[in-house]
Amino acid sequence: MDSTRVTEHPTSYERPQPGADPAESRGALLRSSQPYGAALPAQTAGEAPSSPGGAAPRGQQKESPAADPEHTQPATAETDPHRPRPSPAPEAVPPQPGSEQERRSVRGGQPSRPTPMRRDGERLRFVGAATRRIARGLDLDEIVMGLCRATVPTFSDAILVYLRDPLPVGDERPTGPVVLRLRRTDRIPEERDTEGGFLPGSAESEPGELSGLSTLTAELCEVRPGGALSEVLRGVRPVFAEAPAARAALPELLGEGSESVVPEGRRAILAPLRGRRRVIGAALFLRRPERLAFENEDLLVAAQLATHSALGIDKAVLYGREAYIADELQRTMLPETLPRPTGVRLASRYLPAAETARVGGDWYDAIPLPGSRVALVVGDVMGHSMTSAAIMGQLRTTAQTLAGLDLPPQEVLHHLDEQAQRLGTDRMATCLYAVYDPVSHRITIANAGHPPPVLLHLGGEAEVLRVPAGAPIGVGGVDFEAVELDAPAGATLLLYTDGLVESRLRDVWTGIEQLREKLAATAQLTGPDHPPPLEALCDEVLDMLGPGDRDDDIALLAARFDGIAPSDVAYWFLEPEDAAPGRARRLARRALSRWGMEELSDSVELLVSEVVTNAVRYASRPVTLRLLRTDVLRCEVGDDVPQLPRLRQARATDEGGRGLYLVNRMARRWGATRLSTGKVVWFELNRS
Repeated sequence: MDSTRVTEHPTSYERPQPGADPAESRGALLRSSQPYGAALPAQTAGEAPSSPGGAAPRGQQKESPAADPEHTQPATAETDPHRPRPSPAPEAVPPQPGSEQERRSVRGGQPSRPTPMRRDGERLRFVGAATRRIARGLDLDEIVMGLCRATVPTFSDAILVYLRDPLPVGDERPTGPVVLRLRRTDRIPEERDTEGGFLPGSAESEPGELSGLSTLTAELCEVRPGGALSEVLRGVRPVFAEAPAARAALPELLGEGSESVVPEGRRAILAPLRGRRRVIGAALFLRRPERLAFENEDLLVAAQLATHSALGIDKAVLYGREAYIADELQRTMLPETLPRPTGVRLASRYLPAAETARVGGDWYDAIPLPGSRVALVVGDVMGHSMTSAAIMGQLRTTAQTLAGLDLPPQEVLHHLDEQAQRLGTDRMATCLYAVYDPVSHRITIANAGHPPPVLLHLGGEAEVLRVPAGAPIGVGGVDFEAVELDAPAGATLLLYTDGLVESRLRDVWTGIEQLREKLAATAQLTGPDHPPPLEALCDEVLDMLGPGDRDDDIALLAARFDGIAPSDVAYWFLEPEDAAPGRARRLARRALSRWGMEELSDSVELLVSEVVTNAVRYASRPVTLRLLRTDVLRCEVGDDVPQLPRLRQARATDEGGRGLYLVNRMARRWGATRLSTGKVVWFELNRS
């Protein structure tokens, strides 16, 4: 048959070999399959393919030049190609195992005997349907299941699929021994009927020896170098189980004592599964003893099934590794956990655009700042690729560094814009940077082309904050403007990316209005005096997404402002003089007495005295002292010296250097943060 007639999977076929007879029966349509077709004559040497009417040997056949190759019958000794061939006498052709007469007796009827070309056409249609089913699988399990479902019961009564454990990925070369693991078995259930399929049905319904595949075969098999199984797998081509090499390899594959699984004769085919670079497994096709045996052309069918399955498995493994890398990259770029700053509660969500595009440029972050403040950041890098995720990670790291310098929000965006320009001319992103102060109950926001935030008040009113939009990051040469707004206790600020409010079905402002209405409706469910739970509020917001609204990544950051009451704050200015430490001890003692925390007086006085002493030694302006009473007691001492103190081990002869050592041993936590005007040294103590 001309190779142009094969249209199911053209990549799986080659052109016929020179001198091949297109009219040769049983397998002319599939003989050109790669890589097994060229070796089949060697496996079937000495066996002439059977054909109805007693076909002459291959070298003596004639072919009508006007005949269609797909419908051409094998030539006979008759000179007239249009003359009807006489039917052979029944007694002249005794029933043989695997013959058509035996097939008619199994079916119980006497249908007309199909021609060899019709049989080959059925094989071709089966291979096309089976490979399409295998190709539909996206992951490893789907591909293996597609192979099993496509072959049982149409091609075989049972199948065993072994794969390497672990499966090699790409060009990596495993160092350990080759181990095959039984990945899946499948067989015809007892009530299954295959009448009318490519494999004729049987009058018997007993499963026979194939009923206990999973219990009779070994789950793991180590391929010994130089062993029989290694040689069969290295040969790549499917072989019958009756072949000497296969008979020696099957006990190694299936385990000792599993000979009963493999029927006698040509009722089992062992097919290696070869990927792009190496053998990755093996498939064993089985037929029951009462069924018709496999034919030589069935080796070609098994080769096609094994090749398509192996290539699909190879691609699935590569895709799985890429998806794993993408997931790891995205997860490391986003915060693993959110901090728990004083006076604010946080919740977040991240949704990729689709399961097949997990990597994007959306990010969010919450960064604790000195003075119990917190920076809230959300941004969106254009694109959905590894490059976008990498740029997002660089911008997020830059934002964290700038936040540590305690720069104003507009200055942070300005430096992010410069960083984006250094990364490339087409590196564009939007970003919104906000700083919340729980003591003053104020929030400062600067925007770089990002959708505006929404503030949900305690009474249930949702307000879209009026923040100057600004230009996106990466444009260059633009200024950013910050606004300061009230952040009352009990209010919730929602920061998000445009994937939440914009899609092909709606514009961004329509989506923002729907978001505002959704927040207001959710707040009404809990009443005017109780804000909705933060986690449940995030879930409700995501429920507003419709089937056509998932065009982009979605990053969501929600902040519930609890604030710190003025009665829980004590604040003083201390002149940089020698009497400042003593005054700081007295002020701290009074504050603790007012709060009913006298049991902490000794510890607080000692630590405050040490920190203030270090501050006034080098300060030229008044030193600030602030005590905050929340779930812990926090003390903050600020001065105008930018150098940060460091912990060191004082020697026995040193007169100083033990202040921070005491703070480190007695405080719950402590730290120092550089500000644009100096630094702040802080420590925390448990209240009880």
